[in-house]
Amino acid sequence: MKRMNVGLIVAALLFSSVAGALTLKEAKQQGLVGETLNGYIAAVQPTTEAQDLVKRINQARLEQYKSVAAQNNVSVGDVASMTGQKLINRAESGEYVKGINGQWLRK
Repeated sequence: MKRMNVGLIVAALLFSSVAGALTLKEAKQQGLVGETLNGYIAAVQPTTEAQDLVKRINQARLEQYKSVAAQNNVSVGDVASMTGQKLINRAESGEYVKGINGQWLRK
């Protein structure tokens, strides 16, 4: 497997937002969403706003993962998993991450 620069994806995904809507950073700080090992966010608190954000962010992530996977001749799942691991490691204190046991943990 080729070595790919997942750092650029991580940086882009950390700051994803839409003007006028709840940002990913705000949602994480409020405990509404958290990072998972599969490279996608999930709702910790299943509010409509959190679920809408999850859908929007995860769709954007999937497109990024597809692009990186194609450029590096690896699977989308591999890119997503590597990115998920990095995003969990970079989660800030107080943010939620989903552990390997499937339970939400607060860093």
